[in-house]
Amino acid sequence: MTEKPVVLISRCIEHDNCRYDGSRISSPFIDKLKNHVEFIDICPEVEIGLSIPREAIRIIRKGGGERLVYSMSGTDITDSMKDFSKDFIEGIKEKGIHGIVMKSRSPSCGIKDVKIYSDLGKANTIPEKTDGFFGRAVKENFPCIPTEDEGRLTNYNIREHFLTRLYANLYFDEVIESNKMSVLVDFHSRNKYLLMAYHQMNQKKLGRIVANHDNLDVDEVIWEYGVMLNEALKKPFRRGTNINMLMHLLGYFKKDLSKEEKAYFLDILQQYSMKKIPFSLPIAVIRSWVVRFDEPYLKRQTIFNPYPLDILDVADSGKGID
Repeated sequence: MTEKPVVLISRCIEHDNCRYDGSRISSPFIDKLKNHVEFIDICPEVEIGLSIPREAIRIIRKGGGERLVYSMSGTDITDSMKDFSKDFIEGIKEKGIHGIVMKSRSPSCGIKDVKIYSDLGKANTIPEKTDGFFGRAVKENFPCIPTEDEGRLTNYNIREHFLTRLYANLYFDEVIESNKMSVLVDFHSRNKYLLMAYHQMNQKKLGRIVANHDNLDVDEVIWEYGVMLNEALKKPFRRGTNINMLMHLLGYFKKDLSKEEKAYFLDILQQYSMKKIPFSLPIAVIRSWVVRFDEPYLKRQTIFNPYPLDILDVADSGKGID
């Protein structure tokens, strides 16, 4: 298993001055990630031979089809981009991609909200949005890989969710490479409360897959678990499921805590449910009890450190915590 997650990224994001105007995109989060992940950076526009700087490109829709063209001259690069995307993606499928970050709203790399124009020049945009040509190919070929654009990653909660899925994919690689039920059982055990925070019913479904009542072959069980794991982590966790999970954790200490401590924690949960404090506060209180009472099972739970904690900083969030 690789020691770091592998992230495919648009090269113009903190890697090179390769945008159409010769600029690059600044992202404090991506810059901080450089010490923690292995990036595969790519600029599909440069790779198909476009210069730096260059005339801007856009997506136009005529006759029901979308084409990728130079904004003013109309030179069509649709087929070149499609061919490159197909060849490049085939070439990296074996590298084990754990996450993807694309340039937002780019006609090549965008994964949503890309403008569609009716024609060249000063033509109006169509009141619809689409994916960039390369971004669409990435989404189609890596449907189970967490994929975001740098614009959405300015939000703390979205970054947290992206990192959680990124490192879950990395750690699940160990299960796949081992092809052993014991390693799968250990993975599921360590992630019990993380999975519960996301969706308790899906956590139970994953438990039934691990139980393997149908006596399937190990590789079939691991494949089925991987599919369900992606489904379980696809949507960010909600406060209701988080509170349910935190109450389960509280149960480990109900005989050890004073009345005042329990009341204090329940007050924190109330504040969390009202969006007055972040999730990090109640989980930190629980973690302090794990250390204090030397709870061995909870010490291994990934809910306390689903990714290296020094990656995220609440203060650098452009859109704050939900």
